[in-house]
Amino acid sequence: MIHPVTFTDYDNDPTLRSAILTLNNEHAIELSFADEARMGMLVREAFVVRRVGMVDALLLAFDQDAPYDSANFRWFCARYSNFVYVDRVVVASHARGQGLARALYEQLFASARAAGKTHIVCEVNADPPNPASEAFHRAFGFNAVGTARLEKGKTVTYLAIAL
Repeated sequence: MIHPVTFTDYDNDPTLRSAILTLNNEHAIELSFADEARMGMLVREAFVVRRVGMVDALLLAFDQDAPYDSANFRWFCARYSNFVYVDRVVVASHARGQGLARALYEQLFASARAAGKTHIVCEVNADPPNPASEAFHRAFGFNAVGTARLEKGKTVTYLAIAL
């Protein structure tokens, strides 16, 4: 079952906070490392945060008005006026292959449409490559809309889908 995560949930439940941080940081290459304060800020400012189970899967997304300092998010802000940016989506190794990311995305699409958003956007690592994420987004209908080489040498492909 999919559960929303609020900042109050994150702040007041040390078990949940630990589970979110552990899942995120086990996949820091794909997502970027976050400490408790950084993750708290992300949760507080997000358009939606959803989890499956304690944290078998997690999705965190911002809308175009978020005060978020990510270079990738800012890239979309410069090009789109109305969107939801998927900052992180991750499924624990033991829970893969169960359709959890798809279910999280389906709820995100419904929430974005209900809020009048026109696009869902994200980036996928091109170097180092993330073929699973690339295939997942392609199957959903996302299209490449740009690329960037980031400060630490990582290259990303920017993706978007119109709602």
